[in-house]
Amino acid sequence: MTFRNGLASLLRPEESVLVLIDHQPYQLANVNSHEPQMVINNTAGLAKAAKAFGVPTILTSVLAERGGLLFPQITDVFPGQEVIDRTFINTWEDPKAVDAVKATGRKQLIIAGLWTEICVAMPTIQALGEGWDVTVVTDASGAVSVEAHQVAIQRMIAAGANMMTWLAVAAEWQRDWARTESAAKLTEVMTQHAGGSGIAYLWEQQLLNTPVPKSAGA
Repeated sequence: MTFRNGLASLLRPEESVLVLIDHQPYQLANVNSHEPQMVINNTAGLAKAAKAFGVPTILTSVLAERGGLLFPQITDVFPGQEVIDRTFINTWEDPKAVDAVKATGRKQLIIAGLWTEICVAMPTIQALGEGWDVTVVTDASGAVSVEAHQVAIQRMIAAGANMMTWLAVAAEWQRDWARTESAAKLTEVMTQHAGGSGIAYLWEQQLLNTPVPKSAGA
């Protein structure tokens, strides 16, 4: 097994490409590994972070006419962008989707989708076998049960995949808070999608902008 370590193993926005797979109503209806709203929130946060860092994002669905359109929380981030609709359950067997990824010229493949055990595991394992550096975003994915999600993660790790959560991906892209242009964009995403951390930041800004009260009788 090749260990993933060292500075070069960390994600870099200029080498990353994100693929969001099958975040659709049909799949969400049977997500039981996570609270469904959490999956929507985390995927939207991941999508916005990718846009903030200029990471190309491929959107794909399966049989959208029956399974439903991708969540608007995702497509609204990329207005006008084509969603590649497939018949293949395994995205990595769909030539149009794979060609879209290859056209970016990026080597760090980041995947999130529904369901983890099927629509995430299949392309991850195939792409790993073809030499791609694959990261799976576990909290922007979901499965039909906690067991299915965990077993899928174990299976993909055994195949050589890297596992991360959406906020960890964003932080790795940022890497240095001195990168002020992306830092401001990331902070905006965090205030919208990072739960308590985002609220705490807004509170900090409130405190910093609140005049110190004058003492009585001053």
